[in-house]
Amino acid sequence: MRKKNTETIGEAIQQIFAENPFLRQKIGESRVLNAWQTVMGDTIGSYTRQLYFKQGTLFVHLSSAPLRHELVMSRQAVMQRLNAEAGMRVVLDIVFR
Repeated sequence: MRKKNTETIGEAIQQIFAENPFLRQKIGESRVLNAWQTVMGDTIGSYTRQLYFKQGTLFVHLSSAPLRHELVMSRQAVMQRLNAEAGMRVVLDIVFR
């Protein structure tokens, strides 16, 4: 016999994410970090040394100065692609080092 007020596990998880914006933000950041290689491609991924978030800013450490300059020039496009991959606005700014 099934109770009237039961819900599926998926519904319960969605409710937890809806009620906790901090958790939703952290999941989005994790999606961006995991998708960096696929979104930016293998070449840029091979020059990437370190990726991390700090207060909505994505810090990207690169080993190539010319590549760093190119990415600085296309910062807005990179932010849009990463936010689209995360499904939400996670990347507020990008700093290339």
